Amino acid sequence: MILSALNDYYIRMVGDPDASMPKPGFSEEKISFAIMIDEAGTFKRVIDLREVSGKKVGPKRMIVPAAEKRSGTSVVPNFLWDNSGYVLCLDGKGKPERTQTTFESFRKKHQEVAAASKSPRIRAVASFLDAWSSEKAEQLDLKEELLDQNIVFWMEGDDVPLHENPEVISVWKGRQGSGEADGYSAPCLVTGEVQPIARLHPPIKGVVGGQPAGCAIVSFNLDAFLSYGKEQSFNAPVSKHVAFAYTTALNYLLRRENKRSLLIGDSSTVFWAEKKTPAEDLLSVMFDLSNEPEEENSEEGPGEDVQTARKVRSLLRALCDGRPSEAPMGDLDPDVRFFVLGLAPNQSRISVRFWCRSTFGELAQKISTHYAALRIERQYQNQPEFPALWQILLETAAQQKRENIPPMLSGALSRSVLTGSRYPESLYAAVIGRIRADKQVNYIRAAIIKACLIRNHPDKAGEMTMALNSDRKDVPYLLGRLFSLLEKVQSDALGKIGTSIRHRYFSSASATPSIVFPQLLRLAQHHIAKAEYGGNMDRKIQAVVEDIDDFPARLSLQDQGVFTIGYYHQANANYRKTEKE
Repeated sequence: MILSALNDYYIRMVGDPDASMPKPGFSEEKISFAIMIDEAGTFKRVIDLREVSGKKVGPKRMIVPAAEKRSGTSVVPNFLWDNSGYVLCLDGKGKPERTQTTFESFRKKHQEVAAASKSPRIRAVASFLDAWSSEKAEQLDLKEELLDQNIVFWMEGDDVPLHENPEVISVWKGRQGSGEADGYSAPCLVTGEVQPIARLHPPIKGVVGGQPAGCAIVSFNLDAFLSYGKEQSFNAPVSKHVAFAYTTALNYLLRRENKRSLLIGDSSTVFWAEKKTPAEDLLSVMFDLSNEPEEENSEEGPGEDVQTARKVRSLLRALCDGRPSEAPMGDLDPDVRFFVLGLAPNQSRISVRFWCRSTFGELAQKISTHYAALRIERQYQNQPEFPALWQILLETAAQQKRENIPPMLSGALSRSVLTGSRYPESLYAAVIGRIRADKQVNYIRAAIIKACLIRNHPDKAGEMTMALNSDRKDVPYLLGRLFSLLEKVQSDALGKIGTSIRHRYFSSASATPSIVFPQLLRLAQHHIAKAEYGGNMDRKIQAVVEDIDDFPARLSLQDQGVFTIGYYHQANANYRKTEKE
């Protein structure tokens, strides 16, 4: 199903001239330089194709004849492009003997093609390679810049690189088609048609944490994986055309500049629609609204990214508030089908963390339901109204480092958001564990606890309001409020100290209240006596204690979450400025 959807996306995008999607037999590669030659194959000059992006200079992406598969130290030259070692015999790795071998293989390949095709342009390349040597390469002005960079050819007087010339493209397609009928043929699992089957699938690049050379979704490399005598990818017969299509589509989606991918924990997540729609540009913003859109200082008004963020925020606010009729869909088709795929590296393979098929309207509703569950009073105005998934995941990690996020959690969380199912219990447990470890109850952690209680344990959640609910009388919530008031009166009496009662007693107070609270209440009497506004705080403490008949011996994990919400609500209220009438 995943391969079929990616194959359909490739078919859609290959017909879009703005997408620059490679056709069969071609691939998109990073090219830095071109060698200009004349019709006789005489070297003219080096053309710098690199592009400036901001303060960086980088290679230009170009569609070239498909890269050949290389494994280990094998020497396999590409057609009309390759790195400096193959094209110019220019050694950048301190291995001159290997560089000479790669150059000889590149020269031999083009001599063979030139002899078979009779193309004057390819003959010119062959003549250039016949006359070229490592000594000439050492004399190039841009020698240092050329090292290990990909290089193409350009014929003097042409408007396009040599590999884009129609005559050369025809030669390359002919060579591709000549071997089409070779190999094993069988019904393709994706299309159902009997076609030549791909023994190895092209590599998938761009999965964060994966091997730079690329990884595979479909691969078999051990005897235990084989059956009925079928080796490698013949176990899962996918035609060569489909293997090229789905990997090309996935590589396109994984490229950051195409804005169809984002990183959620350790999962590289891609998404696409069955047809062209403005909704594709909105979905990534829905997943990450962690920053408020900034105004652009321009007479033309806000930029496109700012307008998109505003549109998404208006849509989500309306849906979160239960006002779907006011949601600004505009020209968005809520019935267009969407696909979301989460991938994570697993040695040389890629594991599928989650896979979701839905419509844009359903996804928008599910995401807004997720954000509605998270909504809670913020500590500071600059905190995100809609916390991103990566921000949620970081709150589960020690030292808030991405590498410490619990394995598999990103996939499970994304799946629950996209499908509207229960949040993973490991998310709730991890946040409670982090609070116990560092004694910090911040905005996002409180939002996570609130959301998990509402969706997973509604019987324990009770009436979860955004801010302090003075009418709520369940004991765990009151205990959380009480602990916050006791912490506040200590702060009023002693000022900022290194170790407060939160650092000493928060974990035990939320788990075993009967042991801790009597001691804290006795200690509070000394703080009340010293505090400037001790009498006021004493009345607030008494108001909460009056509704607590007895301190329970233990609180369940869910009740500890309610305790934390009560603490967070009261802590915010403690420092809220009183509005003047």
